[in-house]
Amino acid sequence: MHLSAQNVSFGYRRERRVLNGLDFCIRAGERVALTGPSGCGKSTLSQLLAGYLRPQSGQVTLGGDALPHAGYSPVQLIYQHPERAINPRWRLRRTLHESWHPDAQFLDTMGIAPEWLERYPVELSGGEIQRFCIARALAPQTRFLIADEMTTMLDMVTQAQIWECVLEQVTARGLGLLVVTHSEGLARRTCDRVVDFRELTAG
Repeated sequence: MHLSAQNVSFGYRRERRVLNGLDFCIRAGERVALTGPSGCGKSTLSQLLAGYLRPQSGQVTLGGDALPHAGYSPVQLIYQHPERAINPRWRLRRTLHESWHPDAQFLDTMGIAPEWLERYPVELSGGEIQRFCIARALAPQTRFLIADEMTTMLDMVTQAQIWECVLEQVTARGLGLLVVTHSEGLARRTCDRVVDFRELTAG
């Protein structure tokens, strides 16, 4: 299975096109890093691949078929700011169970304490909320994980712990992983292939 953007173009209102005829592909089990300067379009491509945005021309496909737009998506996007992805008025158990019902062993593997699930997002730290969002994204139906500057806002120790958990799950389940980052070091440590976004859009 592969996740593919084919001849994709996209632009925001009153702005020039961010993407113009772009092609990109990641295969199941592959770890790919996407690097490039701020504002070049990496996050826009991430949202297109996850189905949060739709291309103005071209197509995004999963295994050759259009991305599903109903139910739980097999392509999960983890934001730099995890609070964007959760309802602040829901306890975390309700948010998690909206996606799936992981067992206690899985939550322990991800470093999530059971009592967190009875709390509201504001009661957890940034690192704790990010662990929760990753666990939610790793439902059994997930085939591709997109990490958009996922740990940039966290301290180095927390970053290392979170990446260790994610890479263990990606390897064990053969998931496709796209790491969107400014850090060449992180790209080299976590991925098999590093793509400079500017090379995708050259010409």
